[in-house]
Amino acid sequence: MIEKNYIKLPRGTFLMGSEYMPNEMPVHEVTIDYDILMSKYQVTVEDYMLYAQATGVEIPTDKHTHLGVDVPVRRVTWFDAVAYCKWMSEREGKTIRLPTEAEWEYACRAGSNKKYFFGNDETLLTQYAWYSANSKRVTHNVGTKESNPWGLYDMYGNVWEWTLDRYADNYETTPIDGTHHKLYSEKGMSLRGGAWSAEPKNCRSARRINLGATSRNYFVGFRVVIEI
Repeated sequence: MIEKNYIKLPRGTFLMGSEYMPNEMPVHEVTIDYDILMSKYQVTVEDYMLYAQATGVEIPTDKHTHLGVDVPVRRVTWFDAVAYCKWMSEREGKTIRLPTEAEWEYACRAGSNKKYFFGNDETLLTQYAWYSANSKRVTHNVGTKESNPWGLYDMYGNVWEWTLDRYADNYETTPIDGTHHKLYSEKGMSLRGGAWSAEPKNCRSARRINLGATSRNYFVGFRVVIEI
């Protein structure tokens, strides 16, 4: 069953954002009062190959020769990720989509209000993430580091993850009910989590960056959620 690779998020309220950077302000309360399942892992090359074989879409090329099928797929645009979700939804008969920024941060924090779900000590990051200090500048198989308290892997590092949200410079106009920010932005879409190349400060729970929806980058992938 597809659900075996997903975690049901508990309903709850959390403080989203931080005072570390302007685009993470203001810290505000968000309530997730609905049920979703979040993928334990980032979408892998193997996952994406099944989609490509079924639909004829191109599998993104990769410059690293070490890569296998269990590493996160990357060099996918936001539109690629959305198309993958549409195909998965049709195949499984479920609503499968990218997580919103709020859902992503809520799931990442797993009840913590610190810099990381494990606290503020960045030296512990190596236990949970592939990032600049330990990645050797390549991606690694998903799920090979420790999970967060809710059982989600690679929430920090490996690849940045597309979200459903259009990017906002701050949280002044963003929803507080877990839904995505829909207002048009010339700055593209929001991504979360950091990557194999990221410094610890860029792997924090509140950290967010933006890229155009058609961008293809060696540090960008995604994970999905299922609405239930």
